[in-house]
Amino acid sequence: MQNNKRNIKMKRPAFAATAILAVILLAVSLCGCGDSAADYDPLEGVETITFTDDCGREVEIPKTITKAAPSGAVSQMVLMTIAPETLVGLSATPSVEQRDFFPKEMWTLPTFGQFYGSKANLNMEALIAAQPQVIIDIGDKKDNHDADMDKIQRQTGIPTIFIETSLDKMPGAYRTLGELFGKQEKGEALASYIENTVSFAKEQAAKIPEKEQKTVYYGTGTAGLDCNADGSIQADVIDIIGAKNAVVGEEVSDKGGGTLINMEKLYTFDPDVIIVTNEGAYDVIDGGDSQWGELSAVKSGAYYEIPGTPYCWMSGPPSVNRILGIWWLGKLVYPENYDYDMVDKTIEYYQLFFGCELSREEAEEMLENSTGKME
Repeated sequence: MQNNKRNIKMKRPAFAATAILAVILLAVSLCGCGDSAADYDPLEGVETITFTDDCGREVEIPKTITKAAPSGAVSQMVLMTIAPETLVGLSATPSVEQRDFFPKEMWTLPTFGQFYGSKANLNMEALIAAQPQVIIDIGDKKDNHDADMDKIQRQTGIPTIFIETSLDKMPGAYRTLGELFGKQEKGEALASYIENTVSFAKEQAAKIPEKEQKTVYYGTGTAGLDCNADGSIQADVIDIIGAKNAVVGEEVSDKGGGTLINMEKLYTFDPDVIIVTNEGAYDVIDGGDSQWGELSAVKSGAYYEIPGTPYCWMSGPPSVNRILGIWWLGKLVYPENYDYDMVDKTIEYYQLFFGCELSREEAEEMLENSTGKME
C-alpha cells in the first residue's frame, strides 16, 4: 500500500465533555430536539484516535466508525461506494430512478440536507436523532474550508472531518476511507481503478497534437444553454481526455447550473462535439430543432446525451462519477485512442463502485443516446 496515511494517534476511550456541552447548547435553541440531543455523546465509551484531516485539523474520532453522516452530495456519493452500511442519513433522498443503484437499506434513511454553503438546508433535528459518530465532508478544498468544518463541529457537537477528492487526490482519499472504515482492501481496489483510469487518459491525451484536439461543449438544463465553461471543475473531464472546452472567455461557475450563454454565443464557439445532460436538451437537438441544426457538431452527428443514473457521468456533482465519465467521453471523442468496449467498461464500473450487476442490455440502454455516431 502506498504511503497515503494521515497522522493518526491512538487514544484511550474518551468521554467528550466538550461535545456534550455543544449539543446541550444546540438543543436549547432547537424546537423538538428534547432531551435526546443533550444525552447524546458520539464518543462516549468508544476507543478513539486523533485524525488529521485535509484541512490540517486534528479531530478526535472513533477508532472504528459504524455510524457516519455525509455533509453533502459529493460525500454521500463517495461514502455509498465504500461504506454504505455506515450511513445513518443522506444529503438528498434518492429518486425512483436512483434506487436500483442504492442498497435497499438506504432508501428510507432520513434526509439531512446540505450542511453548509449557498444551498445549506440542514435538518438539525434529524441529524441529532440519527446519532452519527462522525460527519464526513468530501470534495474539492475551498478557501476557509477549515472554518466551515469547525463551525459544523461546534454547532452539532459531532466530530467533523474533511477529505479532499480532487481527481489527483481521489486515490489517496479512498485509501484513507478504507483505513477509517476498516475496509483497506476495498479502498485499495477503488483507488487503483481511479489511478489506472487517470493514468490511461493522460497517456492517450499526450498522443494528441494540439492542432488535432477537438472542442467539446458541455451543456446542461432543458434548453442546453447552461454550460460548464473552460476552467470549471464540473468540466475537468474534457481536459483530462485531451480535448478542449469549447466555451472560453466566459465567467466560470462551479455550481451545478453552470454558466448561461445564448445560442448566438454558442455559434461563435461552434464546437466539434456537443454533450448535454438528460433533461430534455438532447431530444430538442435530436428532434431537428432549427436553432441547433447549423452547428458543426449537429451536422456531423457528434452530439450525445450524458448518461445520468444514478449520477451524471460528467459531474452533478463532480465526484467519483467523473471516473466513468473519462472512459465514456474519451471513447466518444477519440475512439482511435480509447480503444475498448464501453459496455464492458460500464458493467465493470457499476459492479466495482456500486455493487450492481448490470446486464449487457441494461448497460446498452444507459448508452443508447451516447455511442456510435462518431465511429
